[in-house]
Amino acid sequence: MKPSQSAIVKIRGLDYHCRIWGNPRSPIIVMLHGFQDVSASWQFTVDALQGDWLAVAPDWRGYGLTQWSGADCYWFADYLGDLDALLDELSPDAPVNLVGHSMGGNAAGLYAGVRPERVRRFVNIEGFGIGGGRRQEPAPHRLARWLDELRDEAEQRGYDSFDEFAARMRAENPRLTEERARFLAEHWGREDEAGGVVRRADPAHKRGNPTPTSTEDLLACWREITAPVLWIEGGQSGLIARIARNPEEYEARKAAIQDLVIERIEGAGHNVHHDQPEQLAAVIERFLCA
Repeated sequence: MKPSQSAIVKIRGLDYHCRIWGNPRSPIIVMLHGFQDVSASWQFTVDALQGDWLAVAPDWRGYGLTQWSGADCYWFADYLGDLDALLDELSPDAPVNLVGHSMGGNAAGLYAGVRPERVRRFVNIEGFGIGGGRRQEPAPHRLARWLDELRDEAEQRGYDSFDEFAARMRAENPRLTEERARFLAEHWGREDEAGGVVRRADPAHKRGNPTPTSTEDLLACWREITAPVLWIEGGQSGLIARIARNPEEYEARKAAIQDLVIERIEGAGHNVHHDQPEQLAAVIERFLCA
């Protein structure tokens, strides 16, 4: 594995952990993980990169080794604020290459439309917005549900050991190798006071957002993106299958982006960076170097 270094950066009052690979003088790629994930998940993709890059992957607030916010829930707009401040630290004078997976792709997509001058090229891996659910739920029901969630103590599921955590990952995703599952378990998890293992994530992340971004707002931001965009789908992705049930909405999402290239990676589910990191790295580099 390629060695990484850790750096702590003060971002909007929080100690933000960044995992860094490569030469500081090389072109930068900022890699953004998804929900319930951590920066170390990019290790397999970084290992497969052939070029000379500086890859920087933050742990989002409340994940991994980054400080928890201390609030009872997390607001999606804060990810944009954190990313804006982080890019001011990493590359204040030049746009960057952004790579985002799932939640990280959704945050990066909004950001690329709000701050188009800050993004050179954008790789969106399975971060295409989510149809249905809370976004279409009437506001009174959505807000009442949120109030109910605030009354209940949020918890992360515990495991007896890192081996059990890794086995659970493989049960949920048979494409994940035993070696990769163990690596992820050791970075996703930490030992708790009882001697078991719990995910490195603030349980407050599990509470829903009472004001989710609407599809209309999502597309409005995407229409403002000026950078070329690479949209990567997992061939066996459940997310893509759900979105594609409404062909008109699926096409509207793609049509909102001015300069779009679509790649489909077979043998991969939603977590493309876990299932097919070698193919993913090749597709990313080809796009960034075009």
